[in-house]
Amino acid sequence: MEPRLEVRNITRAYGGRAVVRDVSLKVMPGQVTCLLGPSGCGKSTTLRIIAGVDRPDTGEIRMDGTVIVNQGVFVPPEQRGTGLMFQDFALFPHLSVFDNVAFGLTGTRTEKRLRVRELLEKVGLVRYMDNFPHELSGGEQQRVALARALAPRPRIMLMDEPFSGLDNRLRDGIRDETLSILKDEGTAVLLVTHEPEEAMRMADDIALMRKGEIVQQGAPYNVYNAPVDREAAAFFSDINVIRGSVQGLLTETAFGKFMAPGQADGANVEIVIRPQHLKIDFDRGGQGPAPSPEHGVWARGIVERARFIGKESLVEFRMEFDGSSLKATVPSVFLPKPGTPLWIAIRRDRCFVFPVTPKKDWRRRED
Repeated sequence: MEPRLEVRNITRAYGGRAVVRDVSLKVMPGQVTCLLGPSGCGKSTTLRIIAGVDRPDTGEIRMDGTVIVNQGVFVPPEQRGTGLMFQDFALFPHLSVFDNVAFGLTGTRTEKRLRVRELLEKVGLVRYMDNFPHELSGGEQQRVALARALAPRPRIMLMDEPFSGLDNRLRDGIRDETLSILKDEGTAVLLVTHEPEEAMRMADDIALMRKGEIVQQGAPYNVYNAPVDREAAAFFSDINVIRGSVQGLLTETAFGKFMAPGQADGANVEIVIRPQHLKIDFDRGGQGPAPSPEHGVWARGIVERARFIGKESLVEFRMEFDGSSLKATVPSVFLPKPGTPLWIAIRRDRCFVFPVTPKKDWRRRED
C-alpha cells in the first residue's frame, strides 16, 4: 500500500540555524503518527511545512505518491487536501455551529446539511447546531473544530497539540472520541505533541524528535521498551542511572555484572532502569535476599523519602555503596520511614546499557 503522506529528507533553517534536519517519515491511510518531542525540537515547523504554510530549504513531500513539494514544485495549502487542528480551536465567533462546520464545504445546501449533520451526530452535538461557540464548553468547541476539519473529507489531518487547552478531566475522553472518529473516516493523521502519554495513547507510530531530527521511530511499544539512548528512555518516564566502566565486555556494579557488548575495555557506560522495575525487600539483620538470575545481586539503600502519588508510592533511596540516589515505585501504598534500610535489586531484562558519549554541538549546522 502506498503511503498517504511521505516526507523525504526535509530541512529548514532560520538565520543559519537548522530547525528541521533531514526529517523523513511516512503515514499510511487510517494511521495515526505522532511527532513527539520537547518544545522547540522542530515538530511544529515540520507540521507547518507539510501544511504548506512554510517551505523547506531542501527535501520532498508526496501525498498518495504525487509530489506536492520539492525544489521545483509547491502545491498551495488549499489544494493539498489536508485538514488542520491547532491548540486554538479558531472557531468563527459570529457563525453558528452549523455554519462553522459547513464553512469549507462545496456543493448544494442539501449536501452541506447532510454532511454537517453526519459529523455533528458523530461528535454528539446535533442539538447545538444553531448555537454559537461562546455558548459551548471547551470540550464541545474542540469537537466542533474536529467536525469542521473533517467536513471536506481531507486525506490527511494535521493536528498541533489540539488537546492541550482542555481540562485534564475531559482530555482522555475527548482524545479517545477524536481517535475513534478519525479511524472511522479513514483519515491519515499526523499529530504533534510534547506529551508521551498522549502519543502512547493515540499513535500507531511514534517519531521521537530532538533538536530538529527524528532520533527514533516505531510502534509505541518498541519506542518505549527499546530506546535508542538515555535521553529517549528519559523522555517517556523517570529513570535511574548506574554508571560503570567496561572490562572484558562486563560492567561491574553493586548490583552485579552487566553485559556491555560492543564496548571497548575502559569505556564508560550508563545502565538505565525505570523506577517501576526496581524490586524492594526488607533488611534482615543487615542481610538481604540471595542473588538470582532475574534480579542479580541485591544492594542496600537507606530511605530518604516516601510519597503516595495516587496509584503508586514513590520511594527515594540513598545507596550505601556509593551514596548515589535511586527511585523506586511500588503499587498501592508503601511508605517506609526515612532512615529505614531496605534492599534493592534491578530487573536484568528491563535494563538498558548505553555508552557515555560526548555531548554533540547541535548549534552548528552541518552542511
